[in-house]
Amino acid sequence: MALDLSLKIDRIDADISVKEFRERYYKPQIPVLIKGLANKQPAGEKWSIDFFKETMGHHEVELFDNRNKEHEKTTALNGDVKMPLKDYLEIIEKDEYTPLRMFVYDMFKLNPALRDDFRCPDLVKGKLGKLGFFFMGGKDTEVRLHFDVDYNSVLLTQFYGSKRIVLVAPEYHDLMYKLPFNTHSNVDLDNPDYDKHPGLQYVKGYDFIQEEGDSLFMPSGYWHYNTYLEGGIAVSYRKMTENPSLFIKSILSLGVFLPMDKVINKVFGDRWFNWKTKVSIQRANKAIAKCKMENPSPPQNNEKRTTIKKAS
Repeated sequence: MALDLSLKIDRIDADISVKEFRERYYKPQIPVLIKGLANKQPAGEKWSIDFFKETMGHHEVELFDNRNKEHEKTTALNGDVKMPLKDYLEIIEKDEYTPLRMFVYDMFKLNPALRDDFRCPDLVKGKLGKLGFFFMGGKDTEVRLHFDVDYNSVLLTQFYGSKRIVLVAPEYHDLMYKLPFNTHSNVDLDNPDYDKHPGLQYVKGYDFIQEEGDSLFMPSGYWHYNTYLEGGIAVSYRKMTENPSLFIKSILSLGVFLPMDKVINKVFGDRWFNWKTKVSIQRANKAIAKCKMENPSPPQNNEKRTTIKKAS
């Protein structure tokens, strides 16, 4: 028995109307891959590694290092290292692994002219329409399994390179071994341990490739695990949730749970992390028991493994 990532994501044309998009995907909160949306604005043609080297290479940027084990314990907001953007771009354009990644970085603040190249698409335009963030990584760089801390929907547009993406709906929070006070899990989806995390056998999700030019709509609370297949550059825009309960969760997550977790983690360290891990297992076991009551038959064996070669 294995994690079931056989769900097929919709792929639609970038000419979809705002009304149709809202009715088919935003309101029911269904993920969708929008083909070629990047090419609707100048950035689709202009933005490349060479473009950013030439126009912004001298700027120092903040990067996360996947080797930092502290990121496993709490939601990471600040990067680990700084370097000139030009130096980092030279790293990610190589055909080799790097643990360094740019995550939720405001490049628009460094160079406001970039907004003329790629403004928030009409599909998700709203109160958060000016909050655009950049993401960059190199070949095989991974972005750990998590969902966004603010509980808002996201439109992630790929301008350079491609990446493999795994998506799982929020209904599986407990079965994904979500850590309390956090929005991430330490489950290894590339090498799932079903003895340690048996709840994964009851999860269904998507596994697909986001190609250059594509935009991915991720509804609120969706788990995502990303792997860069080559050097890549992407930008996200957010759409504020219209669901009152999710809006309250957003406020609590950002204003209460995250700050509380960071303070307690700093004081108690591994003891706090071990407690959170224990609670995540307890919650998963309860969710497994519920699944067994609703469907006494065991999960069917699924040959679709979570490897890049199997993604499609």
